Amino acid sequence: MTYAASFIEWFAEEGKRIYGDMIPPHHADKRILVSKEAIGVCAAITPWNFPAAMITRKVGPALAAGCSVVLKPAEATPLSALALAELAERAGVPKGVFNVLTGDPIAIGGELCANPTVRKLSFTGSTEVGRILMQQCAPTIKKLSLELGGNAPFIVFDDADLDAAVQGAMLSKYRNTGQTCVCANRLLVQEGVLDQFVEKLAAAVGALRVGNGAEEGVTQGPLIDDAAIAKVEELVADALGKGARVVCGGKPHSLGKTYYEPTILAGVTAQMRIAREEVFGPVAPVFAFKTEADAVAMANDTEYGLASYFYTENLARSLRVASALEYGMVGINTGLISTELAPFGGMKSSGLGREGSKYGIEDYLEIKYVCIGGIV
Repeated sequence: MTYAASFIEWFAEEGKRIYGDMIPPHHADKRILVSKEAIGVCAAITPWNFPAAMITRKVGPALAAGCSVVLKPAEATPLSALALAELAERAGVPKGVFNVLTGDPIAIGGELCANPTVRKLSFTGSTEVGRILMQQCAPTIKKLSLELGGNAPFIVFDDADLDAAVQGAMLSKYRNTGQTCVCANRLLVQEGVLDQFVEKLAAAVGALRVGNGAEEGVTQGPLIDDAAIAKVEELVADALGKGARVVCGGKPHSLGKTYYEPTILAGVTAQMRIAREEVFGPVAPVFAFKTEADAVAMANDTEYGLASYFYTENLARSLRVASALEYGMVGINTGLISTELAPFGGMKSSGLGREGSKYGIEDYLEIKYVCIGGIV
């Protein structure tokens, strides 16, 4: 909730800094003015994995820019959206400015895309659904912000602080039971430190406690539903069938239901599905690489370009690799990069636009140019 609230606080202040420009004219008798105006009614479609923060990250900048919002929350987590709407009303947001629609996702999504009153759509979810929404929005030429799928590489070079790298991997991979779009999806480890890193990581994973997240001391909760755990099982089975091995975990937890053991797979290769698809679960596939060039090539060998991470103690390498990675976000010697202060978003099939930071409010604004003549 602290993370969710941070976006409201940030954009409440950032809204004061929506400035225009006065551009030097091309003729002495003219003046060129540029203003920024609210784009109009905005639609937001949000996921279940952060049911409050994914809403405030969209609604916060929209309200700060002067836009009304129609929100369709995830079917699995509608109550957070309704609670936020009630809080907005208590805070004095006028009725009709922040609206929540629950129900048939296809019908609601179709109307939000097709209705010309909606001038902008912001969506967080899968790349597959993002492509559908782009097509549905095309007839009304809406402005789009799309935060889509990821396949984040987490690179560990042989000059890295391995203890710090393990700590970063734990934060990135197992946070929210691996159900984040920016979590480490592929751990790429240089051959010289591969065994040592895996050993340290296995010790850290072994200390995780699986259970009800409301209980004290629990670090890993369940997956969201049966389909989620089925996909994790499929990806693990595919990897094992093609030569990967289980370091720890590798099966559903004894608690049953949608609990899965925190898992490490070694000997993973590019031929396995887990190298191409988002796991969205507590499974860390470990790949080996030889050189820096190999690591960059492996990291970029995906249609996605959302988040990436790497660990090194070499400053020159930090600059080279950060420049070479085809990702909208790069974490160097850290596994946790999400903050309201920075622009969150991806490249390639990971989406369009940015959320958070001063850049996040720009997508809710139109730019108007006014040329005044006859000035003497």
